[in-house]
Amino acid sequence: MPLVPYDPFHHLETMRRDFHRFFTTDFPSLFRADEMMPRIDMHETEREYIVSCDLPGLERKEDVQIDVHNNVLTISGTIQRNETIKEEQMHRRERFFGRFQRSIPLPANASADQIHATYKNGVLDIHIPKIASDQRKKVDIQFH
Repeated sequence: MPLVPYDPFHHLETMRRDFHRFFTTDFPSLFRADEMMPRIDMHETEREYIVSCDLPGLERKEDVQIDVHNNVLTISGTIQRNETIKEEQMHRRERFFGRFQRSIPLPANASADQIHATYKNGVLDIHIPKIASDQRKKVDIQFH
């Protein structure tokens, strides 16, 4: 019978492995916040801000809504999956379907007027014009 040296941290390593396996494989998507919030990129040009949002699987424009309220952009909607695959036939389900929502604050010089959006190849692009800098008004101070 061989002698095995005592390792006081053996149980901690086993527990670390179990936690890693639990949180990285087949963890219920109910607890994954990133699946219900679509990923976005936001950049600017001289005249506008452009928000690009990954939304693969949209079938109709009625499935997505874009709202601006108090300088906060909100993208929400539903992704439908009309598959007739029985649950016992499913081996892995990673593609998101159901309700989604994402809200982001807009810069102060973003104009809620004349926003337009396009959807192509699973990406929703929202174009938000900037307020022209010449619309700023200098206020004269009266000293007494």
